[in-house]
Amino acid sequence: MSLLRGVLLHVLSWAGLCQILYAVCTGLVAVVGAWTVRLLVRHAWYTHRLSCFSKPHADSWLMGHLGQMQSTEEGLLQVDELVQTYKHSCSWFLGPFYHLVRVFHPDYVKPLLMAPASITVKDELIYDHLRPWLGQSLLLSNGEQWSRKRRLLTPAFHFDILKNYVATFNTSTNTMHDKWRRLVAEGRTNTEMFDHITLMTLDSLLKCAFSHNSNCQESTSEYVSAIVELSDLIIDRRLKILHHWDWIYWKTQQGKQFKKALSVVHRFTREVVQKRRALICQQRDTEADFPTAPQRKKDFVDIILLSRDEDGQGLTDEEIQAEANTFMFAGHDTTASAICWTLYNLARHAHYQEKCRQEVVELMKGRERRDGHEIEWEDLSNLTFTTMCIRESLRLHSPVQAVTRKYTQDMALPGDRTVPEGAICLVSIYGTHHNPTVWTDPHEFNPLRFDPANKESQSSHAFIPFSSGPRNCIGQKFALAELRVVVALTLLRFRLTPGENPELGTSSGGVRRLPQLVLRAEGGLWLQLEPLTTANMEEPLAE
Repeated sequence: MSLLRGVLLHVLSWAGLCQILYAVCTGLVAVVGAWTVRLLVRHAWYTHRLSCFSKPHADSWLMGHLGQMQSTEEGLLQVDELVQTYKHSCSWFLGPFYHLVRVFHPDYVKPLLMAPASITVKDELIYDHLRPWLGQSLLLSNGEQWSRKRRLLTPAFHFDILKNYVATFNTSTNTMHDKWRRLVAEGRTNTEMFDHITLMTLDSLLKCAFSHNSNCQESTSEYVSAIVELSDLIIDRRLKILHHWDWIYWKTQQGKQFKKALSVVHRFTREVVQKRRALICQQRDTEADFPTAPQRKKDFVDIILLSRDEDGQGLTDEEIQAEANTFMFAGHDTTASAICWTLYNLARHAHYQEKCRQEVVELMKGRERRDGHEIEWEDLSNLTFTTMCIRESLRLHSPVQAVTRKYTQDMALPGDRTVPEGAICLVSIYGTHHNPTVWTDPHEFNPLRFDPANKESQSSHAFIPFSSGPRNCIGQKFALAELRVVVALTLLRFRLTPGENPELGTSSGGVRRLPQLVLRAEGGLWLQLEPLTTANMEEPLAE
């Protein structure tokens, strides 16, 4: 009898378990089914609303252009083809998940970038992957939260503050040039630019942001290595559609690597901010007792720690950490890319390089110092032709290839076209800068386009390397100042010619562009370095 009861209980327990499993599975199927139906209805709705835009060939109605967007040289050539074919805009679908309008003409770019910040939203396709690193920073926040942060951060990029950073730009560039001279002395004149210049911009930013001398150009830094790793992992994640969902990504090996590098970066920033807040409090006490005591120069963290809004409220430590992380993330790679491609373009155009060099030599006349030349704040406005070359390089090889936006209302564009609320607008900086209806011979390097005399004939949104409108890059003056200092000092001390990748054995004139978080080059960007003395500076290199 007891045996029979045991068997019945066993059967009943299995039946109960199966019933529970059946109910769970039925519920999951219902949830997945409802989600799928909503996704397909949403996809059909956006497909209909975006039918006013031309649509390039898609592999299927459902999958759209998934897999066609490439972060390679071929991907940029594909954009060239889109621009040639559609002139100003087209629609684009990444499966049923993301619905985009790609625009690449100033008349279409302008209403999107100049839209009020109150209706502009940073979308999930590009920016969500940055949130674990950058939090609710200026780059990623929206609405009133963004407006308040923009007001609080603007003083950190005032001219009076930027002046103090020029000495740092000189110091970090000097360290890099000392490395280059050692390499040349060893017979290694063929040099990969991105490795050296990225470390130099990180070194410079650490000094400007935190007054921290990392010595990262000469030795390894855990913090710098973690920043580089995070940037690489974000690129990898963006290219894998399944990794766009957190509940999948954090279980992957890459997700675990990201968290590990993230902990290094966040720990460093947190400690700096906490120590600096304590130091500021201590200094206030000292100034109260000794009002004539000398004050140290303020860095980025100091300024945002001291900023107050109209209600007398400042940023919390967590908010300051987010802004400091954003300053490091957004400032090092973009500026390094801009410097590398400017030097590359000047290496390929010796007559423009020589004209820039002579401009810098004239500027430095009579100012020799024991430690060599130094570019000063007042010099930047006198580097007219060098700045023209920098701007043309920013057009031809813009560090950021596109920015994306979403809007909380429908957006009207020319030709009776409307971008529906919630669709992603991809403003193609690359496409606009290479649009033959906007620029004559757009693939040619011609700095005379940026002659101040030609400025009036240029459309206001034909040149947008730092985006435009209320949500443009807050650090663009910082970046342009560093660009001019580094390029001027480099041309003063070195003659540059195209190098070659030792692994490929091909001239860098045939370099394959690599659009990632910023524009890089496959296998690196190689240039030949020739140190200059007063004697050989007077012997211009023939074109």
